[in-house]
Amino acid sequence: MRKLLAVVISLLCIVCANALNIECVGTATQVVNDKDTLFIFASKPHLKSKVGATTWYRISDNSEYAKGVTDIYPDGDGLGLYILVGERKEEFYIFDYSFYKPTITDVQVTPSCTSTTLSLKGEIPQMTYMSSSGQQRTYVRTVSLAYTDLAWDGEAWQDSAVTMDDIVLRTADISLPAFYAPTVFTLTYEPLMEQLGLTPATISTADMVQPIAVKSNLTTQTTVRGTPEERSNELERPTDASVLSGSAPLDILFKANPTPAVEFYQWRIYKGVELITQRREAEQRYTFTEPGSYRVVCWVSNSLCPCTDSSDPTCHPDSSDVVIKVSESRLRVPNVFTPNGDGVNDEFRVEYRSLKEFHCWVYNRWGKLVYEWTDPAKGWDGNINGRPAAEGAYFYVIRAMGTDAGMDDYTSKINYGKLKNKSDESIIGVYQLSGDINLLRGKK
Repeated sequence: MRKLLAVVISLLCIVCANALNIECVGTATQVVNDKDTLFIFASKPHLKSKVGATTWYRISDNSEYAKGVTDIYPDGDGLGLYILVGERKEEFYIFDYSFYKPTITDVQVTPSCTSTTLSLKGEIPQMTYMSSSGQQRTYVRTVSLAYTDLAWDGEAWQDSAVTMDDIVLRTADISLPAFYAPTVFTLTYEPLMEQLGLTPATISTADMVQPIAVKSNLTTQTTVRGTPEERSNELERPTDASVLSGSAPLDILFKANPTPAVEFYQWRIYKGVELITQRREAEQRYTFTEPGSYRVVCWVSNSLCPCTDSSDPTCHPDSSDVVIKVSESRLRVPNVFTPNGDGVNDEFRVEYRSLKEFHCWVYNRWGKLVYEWTDPAKGWDGNINGRPAAEGAYFYVIRAMGTDAGMDDYTSKINYGKLKNKSDESIIGVYQLSGDINLLRGKK
């Protein structure tokens, strides 16, 4: 539609804008270059005064170019003229495009780690003129470039068509962004030809150009425990593969998702500012057991674009750091449960998070062991040897260790509580608890 409109306007003879009392006869277009009005004709310029016979003056020296005529046929490219309408000068510059057609014979693309260099060979005549202020000016000519690159769709890299307009047409090297997919570059020049009703020329690279730039897009997949619909006594358990925080252990698969030119990987996992591990495979699985905030990043490289320092601009990390947050341990014990089958509080279960060891013993009033278990996600259903236990108070003993405690702390003989206040003599993450649990059946 845009092309058709430009052709129709040209063939109907463009009425020059900016309220100039001049019209172009034939196929022409008007452009504004640094506030200067340029009339560019497909060939053989022909201008007509809308105020009738008038005098046409040269901008360069204010001399008369033509006197008392309505139409002129200027033959000087870059010629600057004006007419007087009252006391107002209406200035313009004239070009015959047939003398300025660019001829591009070759397009060469040189990839690098951070950019792409486009080199053109051929003839590109410059459309220059002398402004009324005495400055030499050049009309900036542009081209469009089309190629295929890669775009991340949230799950994988996909081919993506790229079109870059308004690239300055010149034989000097043109700097472009780095590209990541094998592709052919096609140059279309120039929009001005379309405006003049001419068929824009195109030229492509002879062969598919291979990228050397590299990039990754780090994704994660957390191991899920149970389903979101299940009732669980584990606080902040990972129930969605996209979560990056919660109760330990957090087992996460990291994928670099590299672009084609990637050869090497450098994974780094930090806890705070401390580097705790480095790895070099495309995919990494890591289990976070200790509470805290972690940062995971992957740098990718190849033999042409080495990555020796993360501050090096040729080292391309994922689009953002991945932050993992592991919760501190926690253990809460209820004082009552109601195993009446109503689906609410039917088992004696603790409320917990980030535990790596757990053992609970339940005794009756005479000190006899009636039940024990070692999985904090489970509990006592109020039965003894398959038969409902009597209502009343039972005594429990719990020994547990959070992921934030050391083994030496856990195995010591001192009776530790769970408080984490540093002024307290307790050991962080170590739990040795005891007390009464009341079994009440009630009504369903």
